[in-house]
Amino acid sequence: MHDTTSHTEQEIQPSISSGPDSRGLKRAGMGAVVVALAVVAVGVGVRIHATGALRQTAAEAAIPTVSVVVPKADADGAPLVLPGNVQAFNSAAIYARTNGYVRQWLADIGDRVRAGQVLAVLDAPEVDQQFAAARADYQTALANQRLAATTSARWHAMLAQDAVSRQSADEKAGDLAARTAVSNAALANVKRLQALQGFTRLSAPFAGTVTSRSAQVGALVVAGNASSQPLFTVSDTHRMRIYVKVPQNYSADVAPGMAANLSLPEYPGRTFHAVLTRSAGAVDAQSGSVLVELQADNPDGALKPGAFAQVSFKVGGGGGNAVSVPGSAILYSSKGPSVVVVGQDNRVTVRPVTIARDEGATVLLSSGVARGERLVDTPPDAIQTGDRVHVQASESGKAGK
Repeated sequence: MHDTTSHTEQEIQPSISSGPDSRGLKRAGMGAVVVALAVVAVGVGVRIHATGALRQTAAEAAIPTVSVVVPKADADGAPLVLPGNVQAFNSAAIYARTNGYVRQWLADIGDRVRAGQVLAVLDAPEVDQQFAAARADYQTALANQRLAATTSARWHAMLAQDAVSRQSADEKAGDLAARTAVSNAALANVKRLQALQGFTRLSAPFAGTVTSRSAQVGALVVAGNASSQPLFTVSDTHRMRIYVKVPQNYSADVAPGMAANLSLPEYPGRTFHAVLTRSAGAVDAQSGSVLVELQADNPDGALKPGAFAQVSFKVGGGGGNAVSVPGSAILYSSKGPSVVVVGQDNRVTVRPVTIARDEGATVLLSSGVARGERLVDTPPDAIQTGDRVHVQASESGKAGK
């Protein structure tokens, strides 16, 4: 038994301790583990580097790139330009004062007419008949008045001889007074109808130009119709009135006697001179503006009634420190208007400003910005003080656009 076991152990022992092959396997396994660890370490390192690079790229991308503008000095102030409405110095709409039909019209649009010139003639047969009846009534009333006057005179003479009573003489005198009143009323009616008959001839109230005509031959004309169109419009255009609504915050800068320039779209490059003649002196509650009137000579008829004009006033610019910036550089928020100033380190400061005048494309600032500072053009709403920005090199030298 003992021999058999020993023999078996002797057979197994050499197989386990076969030296060179066992050590090679161990070294190979350890090498594989080292290689795997190295691969993992390299992968982790590469990933960490990529993450860091990605974060840096994201941080750089988060910095906005902006264009900047430089405020321009505007100590004298740019002209205040406001829209104006051009009207004739005098304008009259001609309506009919009597009912009738248009027999003929004698003037058309564009015609120059003199004061009193007939523009149209109406046929008013009803008025003619009423006028004839009124004249007949007046003649009857006048005859009764004369008879009453004769009777009263006779009764007064007989009263002196005590031939009639004083009561009878007073009655005849009273009848004369009544007849005289009736006669006067009939005469007034005759004059009224005579005036209506005269209204069948429509005439120009003053010298000017016919700017509208709606009269047509044979058309029925009804007097007193509020919805009817005027048969003619006559405008005196030798001198024009220009009405401008000046915003309240500029109303103190305009006063009667100051000069202004007009420009019209149909005359590019031409300037018309006007003078402010009067101001309403009150602020309209709906528009928040003051109505002013200017007048301009119109010798060649270039200014037309109803035309639109740009009126330029030379007003103060808000002080010697006023600067002009593009309107796109203003940032509006619940705290009021502000600008974004770029510092030397490309970090921004949101600074409130005071607007002296908004001219649309440009804005005149009286405080909050110094000359030479760089302002962000079209700043984003989310920008805050301390944020960093990239400035476009091509835009950094642009001054006030």
